Amino acid sequence: MSDKQQEPRTEEDMRRAAELIVDTCFEVEEGDVVTIITDSRRSEEADMVATVVSERGAWPVVMNNDTQVRRGLQDTHFPMAPPRNLHTAMVTADEIIIMTDLEWANRFAHVSAVKESCAANARIGSVEEGFGRWPISVDDIARTIGNAKAAIAILEGATRVRVTSPGGTDVTVNIERRPALEVVPIKKRGAMMGPVPLWGEVAYAAVEDQTEGTIVVDGNMLGIGVPHNVETPITWNIEGGRYQSIEGGAEARRLRDTVRDVPGADIVGEFAFGTSDFAPLGSPSEKGRKGTVHFALGDNQNCYPGGQNTSRLHLDGVVHNATLEILDTGTFILKDGVWQL
Repeated sequence: MSDKQQEPRTEEDMRRAAELIVDTCFEVEEGDVVTIITDSRRSEEADMVATVVSERGAWPVVMNNDTQVRRGLQDTHFPMAPPRNLHTAMVTADEIIIMTDLEWANRFAHVSAVKESCAANARIGSVEEGFGRWPISVDDIARTIGNAKAAIAILEGATRVRVTSPGGTDVTVNIERRPALEVVPIKKRGAMMGPVPLWGEVAYAAVEDQTEGTIVVDGNMLGIGVPHNVETPITWNIEGGRYQSIEGGAEARRLRDTVRDVPGADIVGEFAFGTSDFAPLGSPSEKGRKGTVHFALGDNQNCYPGGQNTSRLHLDGVVHNATLEILDTGTFILKDGVWQL
């Protein structure tokens, strides 16, 4: 954590952060109905966002979902689908702003209520940690979005990519006829949710039976109780799109226990990479950082265009200092963690 992130927040800091979320990231307009989902730890931040929403002439409703968040973090198998009152508040809102523990929010992205909210043309996203301390401007956000668009353009029509890393990753992924999912800090109506304001990501539904090679997770790993980076790298050995083994230390054992016997959780469902200079390393936000690539075991049909794998789990693992090559053209997006576009 940086010195800036450890400084006390003033009310002015909190208001400035809330205005960035409301006005820039979600573009809340007069008359909008805004559902704000929070937990007890972040309720003060949610109240500040609700205050700014109200000042814009919109209608905020804050829903504290602390019980589900706490239980979901304690047990990866605890249901992620929201209770029906929260489900209704989501699918009938114009904007849905999720201000909870970020790991829980990332996993929550893969429930049907999110897909239905997107189909209902809502803006939806989660708010990252560090509220009131973000070292980011609107111009910085624009650069994150520009990076994503540049990568999507160069990947247009690509069929296969290769990812390698100093940690031992060497894997090829087929993305043929799988459209890109652009996950950026300014939320558009009907677009898939993602964190704001630091995050930027380009993601694909990996063709389910085509991923081949070795993935070594040396960064953050969702679903196993690791808030920062793994202590011992976790190696996924992949054949025909499915993991054949998960190797490493205690964290690898926890991941094996988590995905064992869960239908669809053995498939590499997602390939993605970060586009932001501001997403902090050492947390779930690092998935949005330039230089990282991440893969997920489990569901890809709820979120990713063309995805066909259904599972109640979607667990991301991050690869640091990645090299990302488009095999069709020999073009590099990343070399040893350095952005090439």
